[in-house]
Amino acid sequence: MAYVPPAGAAWALEADQRFAAAAAFAEANETPWDRDLGKVIGQGHFEPPPWNEIIGHVRPRGGPAGVIVKEGRIVAEWGDTNRPDMTFSCAKSSISMCIGLAMDDGLIKDPNAPIRDLVDDGGFDCDQNSGITWAQMLQLTSEWEGELFGKPDLVDRNRSLASEGKNAEKGKARPLQQPGAHWEYNDVRVNRLALAALRVLKRPLPEVFAERIMQPIGASGTWEWHGYLNSWVDVDGQMMQSVSGGAHWGGGMFISARDQARIGVLMARGGAWDGRQLISENYIKNATTPCPINADYGWLWWLNAAQTRLPSAPAHGFQAVGAGGNSIWIDPEADLVVASRWLDPAAIDQFLAKVYAAL
Repeated sequence: MAYVPPAGAAWALEADQRFAAAAAFAEANETPWDRDLGKVIGQGHFEPPPWNEIIGHVRPRGGPAGVIVKEGRIVAEWGDTNRPDMTFSCAKSSISMCIGLAMDDGLIKDPNAPIRDLVDDGGFDCDQNSGITWAQMLQLTSEWEGELFGKPDLVDRNRSLASEGKNAEKGKARPLQQPGAHWEYNDVRVNRLALAALRVLKRPLPEVFAERIMQPIGASGTWEWHGYLNSWVDVDGQMMQSVSGGAHWGGGMFISARDQARIGVLMARGGAWDGRQLISENYIKNATTPCPINADYGWLWWLNAAQTRLPSAPAHGFQAVGAGGNSIWIDPEADLVVASRWLDPAAIDQFLAKVYAAL
């Protein structure tokens, strides 16, 4: 039987010198971001004023950290892997998992059905939004139009990750297309999806994620998942905070490299942990199926089907990715998980090349 990491610090560390070069490379290639993340956000890295207003929790980050996990055992580790840091858009993949749980429970029966069938809060009433499906929002092709928690969808239009922080076209109006016809990385729409999931689950997503995923996989109690100061909503008479899928305006998930690696091991092993199916294989299959108009993206998980993003990594792997150099790389065939924090994004392919050279 495959090794299953026990809860807490008892996780087996069996240092393998073959991976030492990869670990040293990751530690030596820190993201160029300032460690004061309030400066990064507040000085307009993502959006210009006034859209860059911070409305959620922000903390300084630590240094480069990470773990390489092979067959469930840690074979390399660097930095402070127990420090819970902001993880930016890696949280999008956790939103996807929460929606997967809602599907497993039969609360969302058809991912290709309009969200409006289950969510009646005004967010999907207009002609542009009424036909948007769960799958389209998960694949970032929804073209949802509106404003949420003081941030308009306009801030994400014309967005390009290749020029993040330097794109003068970002935030400029463009004609919206039909849902499903245009892929665009975004945050406001993902936050709208998280709110829709909250409406369906009728429980805060962090509570569901803790109970159904994090506690069963033995994660620490140090991780947190926040929304914004103004993202409290009424759900059947109770005020609940809707969480964010990133941290462009603060908030989001604060988590350690070790806890991220546990999530990766769960996904690498088809959603099962120590003989218990926590999330279905059907969800993982759907989540890692390429979007019809973007082969590099699934259901809020980055894919490598075309091997254009990460040519040194295999096509079957997939990844949670967050700005600033945060990543959970998952290779189910090799039973390999690599959780890396604050690694220069320009160096991630070279880093993974060193990991695979060690296998």
